[in-house]
Amino acid sequence: MDPVVIVGAGPVGAASAILLAQRGVPCLLLDRYSTPYPLPRAVHVDDEVMRILQQLGIAERFAAVSRPGLGLRLLDGRHRTMAEFRRDPAPGPHGWPQANMFDQPDLERLLRERVAELPLVEFRGGVTVTAVTGVTSDVATGTATCTVTCTGPAGQETLAASAVLGCDGANSTVRGLIGATLEDLGFQERWLVVDGVTDRDLDAWGGVHQVCDPRRAATFMQLGPRRYRWEFRLHDGESTLDVPALLAPWLAGAAVTVLREAEYTFRATVASTWRRGMVFLLGDAAHQTPPFIGQGLGAGLRDAHNLAWKLASGRPTLLDSYERERKPHAKAQIRLAVVAGWAMTGGQDRAASVRRVVLGAVWRLPGLKGLALRSTSPPLRGVGRGRRAGTLAPQPVVRWQGRDVPLDDVLGDGWAVLCRPGVLIRHGSARVVRVTPELDPSGALRRWMGRRRTVLLRPDRVVAGNGWTPVAQ
Repeated sequence: MDPVVIVGAGPVGAASAILLAQRGVPCLLLDRYSTPYPLPRAVHVDDEVMRILQQLGIAERFAAVSRPGLGLRLLDGRHRTMAEFRRDPAPGPHGWPQANMFDQPDLERLLRERVAELPLVEFRGGVTVTAVTGVTSDVATGTATCTVTCTGPAGQETLAASAVLGCDGANSTVRGLIGATLEDLGFQERWLVVDGVTDRDLDAWGGVHQVCDPRRAATFMQLGPRRYRWEFRLHDGESTLDVPALLAPWLAGAAVTVLREAEYTFRATVASTWRRGMVFLLGDAAHQTPPFIGQGLGAGLRDAHNLAWKLASGRPTLLDSYERERKPHAKAQIRLAVVAGWAMTGGQDRAASVRRVVLGAVWRLPGLKGLALRSTSPPLRGVGRGRRAGTLAPQPVVRWQGRDVPLDDVLGDGWAVLCRPGVLIRHGSARVVRVTPELDPSGALRRWMGRRRTVLLRPDRVVAGNGWTPVAQ
């Protein structure tokens, strides 16, 4: 079988390669650079995405270099707290803290280490892809008609592929090669991002601080020991800012070494198509979001998680569901980020000061705290029947073979059926897990199942249906 060629070895590309290789699919991972990008970018993943890192085999190592986020504070222009939304740093329904702060180079290092552990993944750095042709292929037989033309240390090569994954970022070459365009979802702002290390701990609250001031909207957060990030919105016509003056109110006299100072344009876009034949777009190549709800990297890892098991299944019809499921989901989260950005930064027009007054009252409305802290992502559409179809099953700790383990470790990599004791089912190739009091001592899984006798879970732990074919007793 020809390998799946993955263009781009950032977190989404590396995760795709790991997920495929763990399912027996050979992968060729290509990147323009031989080493991971060394500077910070993404800083947050939620508990659902932590489950993906768990399936990649790096969650425990990642937990050692990340820290739970404590929530969100909304500040006025004088850094006075207008509202505070706290998160519990303890593991939540998915087995991990709901917010996890980190430094992206740490994550990329762990992913590259995991890639190196898998013999079915070959990594080639210093490679530039110039063409993708013949975008149909029979995954079931491995007969490739995809080709990837690239240049690298060995000169120009044409590679055969069973599929091509474009994980090559916002300026994706693969996206252009398959003729996809970007749909603008109506948001564009320029921000200055500053990452730094201080000479002493700033004794800051461990959540995200959002300055809701139209004169200078800003964000501040702690990423690790003495590691901090500041983001400042740039107004039209501004090209430079007095960075030391902007940082001074946060430092309280501490000295800071700036690791990175870069201007970014935050956009809200979605690719017109995510697939041509056996060429797929993932991550920033398929969608770009403002950072206000911290779902940029998470959306890309969700793409990889959704597509990998379908590619590995050998069932071409499953591939039709990738864009159908992921695109509406990504759009919903992007639109939420745009709304959050408007609410937290207030825009740049003359009405912004009026909206600040309104916002101060709105944040205090009963019930808004739950909405602001909700980390559960929208359900996938068209997955199956039943109220829970398309949602992600929880991951409590269960008792299995004498040990306390997370549920996903029991379910394995394939389809699974959760069923009540005494229910006999035709399970096919799915793993059957009987939810007994012994397995589920906390009762969390039984409470989630409610009166359902069986629940069918896909390999990505999305609920595919609330029932299964019972055998007559």
